[in-house]
Amino acid sequence: MQQNMSIMDQSVRMLVGLLIVALAFVGPQTVWAWLGAIVVFIGAWGFCPLYKVLGISTCSSCEESS
Repeated sequence: MQQNMSIMDQSVRMLVGLLIVALAFVGPQTVWAWLGAIVVFIGAWGFCPLYKVLGISTCSSCEESS
């Protein structure tokens, strides 16, 4: 699968995902906080399935190589 997320998009997702996971340790300790791990994984992977479905790409260098 081709990357469809810019470095900035990946960084923001990973940061937000880590903050959500941190809720599992310091906030309301619910299982839902572990959904942040999915957000971190998508950020590290660089491919967002929802972006693919919607035809969105924030990765300008990826569009040039297509």
